[in-house]
Order: sequence, then C-alpha cells, then structure tokens
Amino acid sequence: MENTDLSRLTLSRDIPRPRRRRWPLLLGVLILAAALFAWWFTAKRAIPVQSTRVTLAWPSQALTVINATGYVTAARKASVASKASGRLEWLGVTEGSRVRAGEVIARLENADLLAQVRQAEANVRVAKGQREQAAAEWRDAARALARARELFARRFLAESALDAALAREDKARAALASSEAALAAAQAALANVRVLLDYTAIRAPFDGVVLSKHANVGDVITPFTSALEAKGAVVTLADMSTLEVEADVSESNLQAVKVGQPCEIQLDAIPDARFTGRVSRIVPTVDRTKATVLVKVAFDRLDQRVLPDMAAKVAFLSRPLRAQEHQPRPALPAAAVMRRDGRAVVLRIDKGRAREVPVTLGESLGDLVVIDGGLSPGETVVLHPGTLRDGSRVRIAEKE
Repeated sequence: MENTDLSRLTLSRDIPRPRRRRWPLLLGVLILAAALFAWWFTAKRAIPVQSTRVTLAWPSQALTVINATGYVTAARKASVASKASGRLEWLGVTEGSRVRAGEVIARLENADLLAQVRQAEANVRVAKGQREQAAAEWRDAARALARARELFARRFLAESALDAALAREDKARAALASSEAALAAAQAALANVRVLLDYTAIRAPFDGVVLSKHANVGDVITPFTSALEAKGAVVTLADMSTLEVEADVSESNLQAVKVGQPCEIQLDAIPDARFTGRVSRIVPTVDRTKATVLVKVAFDRLDQRVLPDMAAKVAFLSRPLRAQEHQPRPALPAAAVMRRDGRAVVLRIDKGRAREVPVTLGESLGDLVVIDGGLSPGETVVLHPGTLRDGSRVRIAEKE
C-alpha cells in the first residue's frame, strides 16, 4: 500500500467572494456634493439687498396735523329705571334691541296699585253723586228764595220767612262748593294713583338701542335705595344717532385743534374703512394725570358697523378731503424708485431675481410716493437699488 500525502487534503481559506456594486452609492454622493456646491456658489453670487413692500396709503397722511386716540361714545345715553320700587314682572328687551321713545320695555308688579286705582275711581264716582245731590238741593233752595222774595215784595210773606229761605240757599250753595271740592280731591287722588301705576311701566326715554341689561324678571328694583341684592337700573340705552369719538389730545398740541376742524377716523374693529368727521367741541378741562384735553369728534355720516366703546384713532387734518382722496392708493418709499432712460422704474424681487418694472408716479405722501400703475399692493421691491441691474440675482438681507 502506497503512502498517501494527507497535506493535500487541507481546505484553502482564500475563497473568492462576490464583489459588491458600489457605484450607485458613489453616484449619489457625487450628486449631493454637486447640489451643495451649486447652492453654495449661487448663494455666494446672490447680491444681498434691502426690501420693502407696496402698501396701501391713505391721502390723509399728507394732511394730518396731529394724531390722537380715543373711543366711540354716545352723546345721549341713559340708565333706564323706574321711580317706583317693586319686583320686575316683565322685561321685553335684551341686548341689541331697538326701541322707540315712550315704548314700554319693562313692567313691575302692580296688583296693589291697580286695586288702589279702582278704589280711587269709586271715590270719584261717590264724590260726583254727592255733588249732583248738592247741586239739586241748591237749585231747589234758589227757586224757594226767588218765590219768597216775590211774595215778600207783595207783602204776602213775613221777613223772617224770607230770611229762612235766604239762609237755606246759602247752606245749599256752600254744600255744593264743598261737594265740588271733594270731587276735585277724589280726582286728584285718582290721578296720583294712576301716576304711581304708570311708574311701574318702564318706558324708553328716547329712540335707541339697548346696550346692556342689568336686571332679570324676579329681581327687586329699588332705584333710590341700596337694598341688598336689589337692582337700580334695568337697562342701559344709547341713542345711536349721537355716536361720536372722544379723543385725548395732549395739551401741548391743543393749539393745533379747533372746533369745526376736519378729521379722519379709523376704528380698530373696521381697519379697511376710514370715516370723516369734524371737531364738535373741546371740553375746557385738562386731565392732570395724563396732561390731555378731551376733544369730541362727530361723524359726518354714521355707519351701522360703528358701535359704542370701539377703539378709535383720529387724524386732525389741515383741510377737508377731496372726493378722490377718500380711497387708499398703492404706495412705496421714494427710495425704492429710480430713474433710468428717462422713466421711473423699480426692481421687483421675483424668484430670487430683480426684475425692472416701469411705474407711474403720483403725489407724495410724506416718505411715500403713490404708484398709479405698474405694481400691486403686497409685491416686494428692492429698497435703495443703486446700480443693481435687471435680472440680477438677489437675496433679501437679514435685518440686524
């Protein structure tokens, strides 16, 4: 048997492995690096610029002498109550209800007063009956006195009988006068009870709108006392046709305000509208704590959207606004406009590039200039464009 070489039976550890495909990963890395380089290169080339937006400017800005703040109030306003005291039986209004002058808006319990009215009416009827009876007795006594005088003139009646007839007529006349006085007293008592009854019906003193409700059915109304859990006024009523703005004007600026001066009113609740008005009166008192004087501005035309206690800004103008000055107009800072080739242009920022846009300029409003054509409100333009050209790549510089 031949000797066998067992060393040849060893297994080789260098087994070839399949090679992985790494090129897709390398390609992705290269694409990402190229994109980052392109972004970096583009960002480096973009010129940093300051920007501004086309806004809506009101022509009154150029006419404003001073500005003041205040609130809308009603010149005619009342807390409606009753002179009578009692429990609230009926309430016919709520917040926002419109009422007419003399309209019954609430009523107190009045069963006791109704009974007193009926009793007073009965007393009047009794007094009228007594007066009729006294009048009948006086007429009878007057006829008897006339006959007695006639008979006495003919010597058919003694003087004592004439005196008795005269005395009877005097008593009858006095009784009639007393009965008439009693009737007047009964009628006065009836009128007094009816007034008390009318006090239980709470009426609107003028045309207006209910601003707030202070009592509900079942509450005790005691306007002249401070009883526990009792209510005073039932509702607060305002005449909406007397709305005005009460503005606080610094006493140092008071010389710039005068009665009749035109004003423009802006309400925080209605920012897209401006209202015209005039100074109606200046209250001749200075508030020491604020060093201000109260100036009341009346609306030229009231709007149904205007409500009491709205916050208001008042611009006191140097002259009344013209018809074409009541609407806002597109405007931007004058520093954004430049002259090129004999025309006014601005550089609008559009997708990272400056685009030259010809514009038509209007009048100046302080630091702003009106744009009559070429741009729309809200568009972004370059501020201080300098030598920047049309098509230049730009980026808005961050404000420090």
